[in-house]
Amino acid sequence: MKLLQTILIILLIFFGLRILFRLAAPYLMRYIAKKAGERFQNMAGGFKNQNTQTKPEGEIVIEKIPNQDRTSNKKVGEYIDYEEIE
Repeated sequence: MKLLQTILIILLIFFGLRILFRLAAPYLMRYIAKKAGERFQNMAGGFKNQNTQTKPEGEIVIEKIPNQDRTSNKKVGEYIDYEEIE
């Protein structure tokens, strides 16, 4: 009789936990997704703050690009004279 009672208790605990996990799974997954989203937001926020400067909305800013001295190589290559054959 004790063996049957022990098996029934184990089955009751097993099915009870199964139902409990089924009810709690959506909340757990939502929590995990929220934390992952916050982590990615924080990682992307670091890159975003490095690349942009805070400027008031609607302000127009023209940034000048520094002049680069471009020197062309006078030795372009060898010129080959050719004739067309018909």
